[in-house]
Amino acid sequence: MPIQSHWGAAAALVTLLVTLGGASAGDVATSNDMARFLAGMAPSADSPLQGLTKQASWQSHARRFDASWSDLERSQLSRIHVWTKGAVVKRRPLVFYMFSGPDFLYANALLPDASTYVLSGLEPVGGVPTVEGLQRTSLSRELRALESSLNSVFSFSFFRTREMRFKLQGHYLDGTLPILLVFLARSDKTVHEIEPVSVDDDGTLRRGHELGLNKAVRGVEITYSDTGSQEKRILYYFSTDLDNGGVKSSGFLTFCGKLGTGDSLVKSASYLMHQSNFSLVRDFLLAHTATLIQDDSGIPLQYFDPAEWSLQAYGSYHGPIAVFPNRYQMKLHHLFTKSHPTLNFGIGYRWRAQESNLLVAMRSAQ
Repeated sequence: MPIQSHWGAAAALVTLLVTLGGASAGDVATSNDMARFLAGMAPSADSPLQGLTKQASWQSHARRFDASWSDLERSQLSRIHVWTKGAVVKRRPLVFYMFSGPDFLYANALLPDASTYVLSGLEPVGGVPTVEGLQRTSLSRELRALESSLNSVFSFSFFRTREMRFKLQGHYLDGTLPILLVFLARSDKTVHEIEPVSVDDDGTLRRGHELGLNKAVRGVEITYSDTGSQEKRILYYFSTDLDNGGVKSSGFLTFCGKLGTGDSLVKSASYLMHQSNFSLVRDFLLAHTATLIQDDSGIPLQYFDPAEWSLQAYGSYHGPIAVFPNRYQMKLHHLFTKSHPTLNFGIGYRWRAQESNLLVAMRSAQ
């Protein structure tokens, strides 16, 4: 269901259905319990979701997710945590991740501990899951679709957008929100509040019942914390068109600009910023980024002024995969012929570790 109709109806319910703190009356689950339930993790003992955890379908879901996350932690996340500590020596509390879809998982792994993350993509947010809604549907079917939508992330480190959209289409657990909640719970975060948001043409953020008329930028604001910490953090996901025609009139980049300078991540971005019709988002990142982590599908090397940026290559550059012809960068090839560290994890379209590449670009004056 399109975000405009589905999320609009859900917006009025969010304040009532998703609350801060402990368990609510009736069949209302807390945000954190819902995130843990979807992630195959036990909700609190007094949660109304406890009854659904008795179903064999949820228990099987939990076992499959436990196994998948254990593999992912061993082969990817633990290695990324070590790498980023050495590769990114200065960090900003703000992270921009354009063309991300719902990939909080790798944003948190590569650029951890930020207080605000801004993710964006074409995928709609979807509705806020409720206990009643889960009780009315086939839980087994919904959880299987959710798992299936994550298969490419588990295997290749990126979402196949069309595949994800197809697998969640027509399901109760639709859009990016359930996936974001899974990633938060499995990243050991406590989810406090979920609120629909939109952005006006002038970059003003609207929340909940104050949602503006601008349908070009609709999203969600998730307030969370590290488990055991009192420090609140914010994750934004916006469904919006990032080409020049979209961002010229949407107010999205104006909103991002008001947040200040941050660090940025770009991976598996379909080489869109190689094209002239994505020049505005490319220019925004170059102007508002202190440290940029990207694979070769991000901003072409030619746009980094050597007087402003220091560049460090990691891994190996084999050029784009066949799906993206004519995106080979000779300048990047020359950079990778110089002595540089290897990667012991896979990332991006060339997802095997021995074929993956990352570039860390740091602005000279930070």
